Amino acid sequence: MSGQGCPMAKMDTILVATDVSTYSENAVKEAILLAKQCSSRLFAVSVVITNLEFEVTMPQVVEKEEKKAREHLESVKARASKEGVVCDIMVIHGDEPYQDIIRQALENRVDMIIVGRHGRTGLVRLMMGSVAAKVIGHAPCNVLVVSPIATTEFKNILIATDGSRYSEAAVREAIGIAKRCNSHLVAVTVASSEVEVIPAKDNIEQAIELASKEGVKAEGLTVFGKPYEAIIETAKQKGSDLIVVGSHGRRGVERLLMGSVTERVIGHTEVGVLVVKAR
Repeated sequence: MSGQGCPMAKMDTILVATDVSTYSENAVKEAILLAKQCSSRLFAVSVVITNLEFEVTMPQVVEKEEKKAREHLESVKARASKEGVVCDIMVIHGDEPYQDIIRQALENRVDMIIVGRHGRTGLVRLMMGSVAAKVIGHAPCNVLVVSPIATTEFKNILIATDGSRYSEAAVREAIGIAKRCNSHLVAVTVASSEVEVIPAKDNIEQAIELASKEGVKAEGLTVFGKPYEAIIETAKQKGSDLIVVGSHGRRGVERLLMGSVTERVIGHTEVGVLVVKAR
């Protein structure tokens, strides 16, 4: 992450969920950098997956896993401290990791949750069972899903919009980031048939108009194809380092984990994805 100021309007507290895997490593790195850039307090959370029966019958295993998680979090805290970031660490026991992560986010009133994602099969094959997917679906705040290999610079932003209230919130967030970071902003909408072209173009025009009102120049594109594939391909073509999406699409249902397009974008793209929650 680069730039002088914080890319977000309010970023007092950030929570990063880490599970001692290589998938979490880049999420931790990005969380520390963003916390430093925004002068945020950082909460680093690891969940030891267990239940009462397991703790009674296999206490040594639970103790070993807790020790491993705590040592990992202590290293995260030390890394954050070197960057001047205040970091609180928490090891939690539970059999539903996403619930514990969400509970910590609520209790600490965090402004953003940062998670890593598994490889391409992770979120796509395990949609409803994925911890990351459930965190996104139930989060009280925006969620940044960090790619294992890419750095989020907030310089080349792609915003995907379909005209729903979820994507309207995402458009406003993307414009705000672009304004604060002087980013190149591309707004894209996807039409799957000729019938959808006119409403798709209307969505883009609205996004461009909103950006213009904020003094942000934005490029607008209407493309054809499967939504998630078209979004990812456009991001590649434009050299985007961040994709901004709403948590649901036009057919979104409240409290459903999240929209299938958003989930597939996260599962297949190689760049970071900011999932904006409509409030």
